[in-house]
Amino acid sequence: MNQFFDAIVIGAGQAGPSLAGRLTAAGMQVALVERKLVGGTCVNTGCIPTKTLVASAYAAHLARRSSEYGITIESPIKIDMKRVKARAETVSMNARQNVETWLRGMDGLTVIEGHARFEGPDVVRVGESLLKAPRIFINVGGRASVPDMPGIGTVDYLTNTSILKLEKVPRHLVVVGGSYIGLEFAQMYRRFGAQVTVVEMSPRLIAREDEDVSETVREILIDEGITVRTSATCIGFKPHADGVVVDVDCTSGEPSTVGSHVLLAVGRRPNTDDLGLEKAGVALDARGYIGVDDSLATNVSGIWAMGDCNGRGAFTHTSYNDYEIVAANLLDGEKRRVSDRISAYALYVDPPLGRVGMSETEARRMGRKLLVSKRPMTRVGRAIEKGETKGFMKVVADAETKQILGAAILGVGGDEAIHGILDMMNAGATYPVLKWAVPIHPTVSELIPTVLADLKPLN
Repeated sequence: MNQFFDAIVIGAGQAGPSLAGRLTAAGMQVALVERKLVGGTCVNTGCIPTKTLVASAYAAHLARRSSEYGITIESPIKIDMKRVKARAETVSMNARQNVETWLRGMDGLTVIEGHARFEGPDVVRVGESLLKAPRIFINVGGRASVPDMPGIGTVDYLTNTSILKLEKVPRHLVVVGGSYIGLEFAQMYRRFGAQVTVVEMSPRLIAREDEDVSETVREILIDEGITVRTSATCIGFKPHADGVVVDVDCTSGEPSTVGSHVLLAVGRRPNTDDLGLEKAGVALDARGYIGVDDSLATNVSGIWAMGDCNGRGAFTHTSYNDYEIVAANLLDGEKRRVSDRISAYALYVDPPLGRVGMSETEARRMGRKLLVSKRPMTRVGRAIEKGETKGFMKVVADAETKQILGAAILGVGGDEAIHGILDMMNAGATYPVLKWAVPIHPTVSELIPTVLADLKPLN
């Protein structure tokens, strides 16, 4: 059966549904194809369920610290993992159903359940149906990467998706991968009561960050009883009566650790390997990401790629911005570009890390005169009042142009406070403008002008 549309959207993640809404509002007949769950990674296995779990873990952490606030709670506290899991599933399901209801009621949209595969540059097959359109938008997301590490095929392991199904707290969770996903689960399950070991090949955690950020995050985790093994040069796996033996290092420290459960958090890969892209002539890079230009168009006229599958961003907010760029260029006569986007993201350990723009290390590589300011959270009144003083705030600026180049807020409220700097950077304002702002007291954000006032030449 052949069906003809003005546009086809493959994938119902963050970018796809919103684009379908704009296209149908413009009078187009649109097909949206989804093979599994509406909402994509964020709604089903990413941001929404994991941050719901983080909230439960934070509640457990505060309960253990209650005496510090003059509150008495019976100790030890108990974790009902089935209820914790059910709460996360409910929040996720409600979000998914809201998206589904919106899509099903959208005039001009045909929602098709199934796996889409290209038959040509303007033809997509879903089961027995052939869909044809002059515009096709790919929004297929990504999944956990499982590298061919020694012994991986001989043991059971968890990914960021399957770990969400646990109804019991692991006795000992070994997290392989010391970056964003791995560290969030590591702290979360430590707070649920598991013994936790983090194994990372690099010399330090979250290696893309400045060394002071990495080291402070490491200290935060260690303070909570998490074992951190960096420079793990010989990672491998073997079955064990108590779970899994994880080989860690060939040169120093204990050579291996035995975990009841192993979480692989060693990166992501795009869902592009079963789309028939070769039949459409769409080019992929060496890692399987779809190549796109600054407008998110592929090398094939009439085909665009948005979200995690294009390698231009790995976050919900960048995926949504991909939709905004495509819609603005196609429907509003604008010339929006991915390269205009200022990088910003957060690491949701507690306290969280909010990041925008360049790190200090990246700024140094520019070879320009820099200004840097750093303030520990122990000097932030809001953090002191809340009894959460770990971390620091840091800003890097260009000494000549006075533009803010980047910032890191690792501390209570850091994921929210960072937006004060992000907004100024997006507005193109210089740091003296923000320095003279009059923020609300008592907040974490009120210290941003103070930090800017302390900017000094980098040695």
